[in-house]
Amino acid sequence: MNRLFITTISLGLLTAACGTSGTHGDSDYTAYVDPFIGTGGHGHTFPGPVVPHAMIQPGPDTRINGWDACSGYHYSDSLINGFTQSHLSGTGCADYGDFLIMPTVGKQIINPQIDTLQNRPFASEFSHADEIARPGYYSTYLQRYGVKAEITSTERAALYRFTFPQSDDAGFIVDLDYSIQNQTNLDMKIEFEGDTAIRAYKMSEYWAFNQQLSMYAVFSKPFTHETVNDTVLNSKGEKQIRCKALLKFPDTSKDEIVYVKVGVSAVDWDGAKKNLMAEIPGWEFDAVRDAAKDKWNSYLATIDITADNTDKEIFYTAMYHAAIAPGLFMDVDGRYLGMDRKIHQGDTAKPVYTIFSLWDTHRALHPLLTIIDPQLNNEFINSLLLKYDEGGLLPMWELAGNYTATMTGYHAVSLMADAVSKGIADFDIEKACRAGVRSSVYDTTGIITPEKVKLALMPKSKEYKNTLGFIPWNKEFESVAKGLEYAYNDWCISKLAEAAGDSAVAASYAVKGEAYRQYFDPVTRFMRGKDEKGKWHEPFNPRASNHREDDYCEGTAWQWTWFVPHDVDGLMTLMGGPDKFAEKLDSLFNADSTLEGELVSADISGLIGQYAHGNEPSHHIIHLYNYAGRPERTQELIDQVLKEQYRADTDGLSGNEDCGQMSAWYILNSLGFYQVCPGVPVYSIGRPWFPHAVVNLPGGKKIEIKVNNYSKDNKYIKSVKLNGKTLDRPFFNHSDIANGAIFEYDMSATPA
Repeated sequence: MNRLFITTISLGLLTAACGTSGTHGDSDYTAYVDPFIGTGGHGHTFPGPVVPHAMIQPGPDTRINGWDACSGYHYSDSLINGFTQSHLSGTGCADYGDFLIMPTVGKQIINPQIDTLQNRPFASEFSHADEIARPGYYSTYLQRYGVKAEITSTERAALYRFTFPQSDDAGFIVDLDYSIQNQTNLDMKIEFEGDTAIRAYKMSEYWAFNQQLSMYAVFSKPFTHETVNDTVLNSKGEKQIRCKALLKFPDTSKDEIVYVKVGVSAVDWDGAKKNLMAEIPGWEFDAVRDAAKDKWNSYLATIDITADNTDKEIFYTAMYHAAIAPGLFMDVDGRYLGMDRKIHQGDTAKPVYTIFSLWDTHRALHPLLTIIDPQLNNEFINSLLLKYDEGGLLPMWELAGNYTATMTGYHAVSLMADAVSKGIADFDIEKACRAGVRSSVYDTTGIITPEKVKLALMPKSKEYKNTLGFIPWNKEFESVAKGLEYAYNDWCISKLAEAAGDSAVAASYAVKGEAYRQYFDPVTRFMRGKDEKGKWHEPFNPRASNHREDDYCEGTAWQWTWFVPHDVDGLMTLMGGPDKFAEKLDSLFNADSTLEGELVSADISGLIGQYAHGNEPSHHIIHLYNYAGRPERTQELIDQVLKEQYRADTDGLSGNEDCGQMSAWYILNSLGFYQVCPGVPVYSIGRPWFPHAVVNLPGGKKIEIKVNNYSKDNKYIKSVKLNGKTLDRPFFNHSDIANGAIFEYDMSATPA
């Protein structure tokens, strides 16, 4: 049990009544959430006090550079640079870290500013013993300045409460040029409104190539100010522009509280001001914090589990992480920044979102939402279709109104095909089909994005797969991963075309969905790269990895050979039938975990043999045993992953959280099932982790999961009844649970 959980017990939160209509009984689900889980190791999460799917993500920043700075915070650090208003949760690439605010006492030191260091000259020591993070609340003590810092937030604004010591030299540093990874600042402006308000704007270039953000901040205590607009030389001898505001108070009394409230907007600083004034008009910190807590409790109560405290902590933290992204991208007045880089007037009843980590989240996060919140999932899909209208292409990995061209495939079609297959689609299916087809062909015209992005966003691999039928390894990196993902994506398009009534497109793309066969080598029984003449790529080593510059994507042949979610039976036939298929699966989990190569991908983590749970391409593989008639192996391995790779610890994730995907996998599998192929409305049964769980569906319906003969040692299923009928195979359909359901499991310590 970690430090935070002990703290919450001491505060009596476990038995406190929330008193909101969104919770069940007197349960305070937030008491079981530990935002520090994943902030160590390579989880890349952050402990800031967000509300679900918010525009603003305020929180502490402890480091600037390196892969483990992706969220701006790492638990191993002992210095805080300050508090910024934007963070990403669990990504493998870094961005954000905008509008840093740091309270100071004494001389404000901003030099030397050295880009190779993790901290600014004004950074403060802090101790985790003084740090608290709960949903909607964060607090720490800045030892250098003797200031207690507290933060809470709404969807578009944050409220800070700083408790100062007695001083005649207190103030704040507002650092606009600060960012995670020392991004290129293209434009920065700061203006003052009287002696209590600041408005600011910045445009930066990094992962999001044109990232604009505006801020409006109001201070409860009048200040005098000095603006720093200058340049410094970085470690490469290049000039870097700086823009900071140095604020000073005439004095502060002992334990004087100074509030700062901040609104943000991707539109302009008038939008930031409107957002702030609409959501935090006053200075009622406790009221804002309590409202944030209530929002989290309303969401967390969606699933009620019976479990010990540690399991509840892991589960509800997973629920928490699954509701951070995507985030709002529309102001309170309905304005938003489009993919065409223009300001649009939208409808607040049809919110626009950003942060779509689709390569990751199409696998489990969006299937989870089709169960617990299909309306929200449709809002996300409609946002993606809107971005197609404005930018000319469905996003791969959209960030702050930008195409980032990150990762492979065009997985927006997966979300759409899955919603259609489950009968919950609330979007234009014909447009979805057109958009999917547009994503599947090589055509660089009409896409609004910088040229340097366009080539990665629209790779030649699409031309090769549509002309040759496969992608030659000597023409494109990651040829096998792209080819397998394109085959799945094209199959999804065939399903959209069927729903849209376009039989010709449906037939054509169903054939394209079988292109995975091009990569299967019957001799080695691996998916392999081949050149344009059809010759296999030699030499071949199934455990070899050269990050992003080999035939696979963040993985090896061992992991990618299994990515045929839409045609498991076809893959099984290629492998030689169910027995040979199961033997190959056994070899995956029993293989030596050694990885080889010039630059082994750090994403290949959480290894069981060569199965890599710490990265997404492996996430469906354990359930493939069910297709081969070996459900006991699925149950054994799910049990192992749940026991070993999700822990109530800062290093409690075996890989990047990836905007909720790692956690969504846990949520679904701990309930006892998982969807192998989004687009096929079928769930594979694994091993229920709790003795009892209730999933509260929209409209008051429930899925109840009852487990008889429950024990952590009883990992095998003797039998399972769904709605009173005993299942004769380890699968069930979405229609079986859409209107509520009752599962009854009988467990055993030995295989059935």
